[in-house]
Amino acid sequence: MSAVGFCGNWIIVTCDKKLFAVHTKEARDPFVFDCSTAEKKPKNTKDEKNSDGGSSEETGSDKVLAFAVSPSGKLLALTDDTKRLVLFSCEPSWHCISIRWVVRRCTSLVFTQAEDELLVADKSGDVYAFSVVEPQKEGGLKMGHLSMLLALTVSLDDKYIITADRDEKIRVSHLRSPYNIQSFCLGHRQFVSALQILSTHPHWLLSGSGDGTLKLWDYESGSELQSLDLRQLDETTSSEADKDKDPTVCRITSSSDGQYVAVQCDSVPILQLFTLTQKGKEKLVPHSRISLPCCPLDVNFDPEGRLWVLMDSSDAPLQIYSLTHSSWECVAHVPELNRVTKAFRPHWETLEASLRTNNRFEQLHKVTFDNVAVYLQRKQERLEEQHLKRSGGQRAKGNKRIKKETEAVTQPFA
Repeated sequence: MSAVGFCGNWIIVTCDKKLFAVHTKEARDPFVFDCSTAEKKPKNTKDEKNSDGGSSEETGSDKVLAFAVSPSGKLLALTDDTKRLVLFSCEPSWHCISIRWVVRRCTSLVFTQAEDELLVADKSGDVYAFSVVEPQKEGGLKMGHLSMLLALTVSLDDKYIITADRDEKIRVSHLRSPYNIQSFCLGHRQFVSALQILSTHPHWLLSGSGDGTLKLWDYESGSELQSLDLRQLDETTSSEADKDKDPTVCRITSSSDGQYVAVQCDSVPILQLFTLTQKGKEKLVPHSRISLPCCPLDVNFDPEGRLWVLMDSSDAPLQIYSLTHSSWECVAHVPELNRVTKAFRPHWETLEASLRTNNRFEQLHKVTFDNVAVYLQRKQERLEEQHLKRSGGQRAKGNKRIKKETEAVTQPFA
């Protein structure tokens, strides 16, 4: 997973097995964490038999799968495909607080607003809660779905946990008693891949999906407030061959003041910017679109409201876009960008291009087929075969009858 984020004034970039942190304001030493050199899990026969439901534990490759930053920006957690869950503190200096182990590979994680728990969603549909106050304590099962979980978030008052799965469902549950379901937000036609609650609209939820739509919900009631088809909105297709495919929303991020929302679609070199308003029926209003030189890997706003874009490029792996005269413009000569790029580029250039790209959504699209049409076609073929057999049998009987009649007429003259 290649991703970009912010932990206070530190910009965070993950790619392959490493996490990089570079301070954007001060000339401080970068922090680098390599999962391949981190603590290994002690071998346990019982765990090996039960892990992932198989007979033996799969060997991970130490690739970073996801990371999350606490609301205060002082804590960061990451998980990798060797099933580590690593907790860091970044102030006053970076240090690893703990390394714990999850049951299955994780897809998403989030801190509670109180920063007392770290919630982790995995590929089997379960959510585990890990204590932040007791960083060595093992996690406990919080709730479960019958489908793979792809995203989760918590409400700004820590009242609800919101989970999204592969089966198009968004579930809103009470955080302290997850068996108590508040509502379902139903309407997507493919897996739900991204969730976002805005600080200025704490009762609204934005969701993105593999069906190419961006939806706005009142999540407490489960009612849909608005839906936008991104393909129709700005033709977010990169080629003629892709025009029949729905773009997958892979990232929804908002500025710290909640005024702007950026939406990224998988393998599409365009970012769509929106604003939100409580006036009128159309609450989600398209603002502008940014055309990029290549497909972005991830996007995120910094504390100052600038949009950082992680690119699939060795020449310019990071770009900054700033709002200037009501339009978003690329800003090239920024001290923070130069500092971060200088520290990050050597690691990025040595990474194979195939390892940069995120492929987490490739196998999630549900393939539909019309088995009724196939059934009707085969039925028609069987009816035609039966008709031919009956026609052939009737002709044979007719020929025999004619032959007998002919023999009966000609025999007396023999």
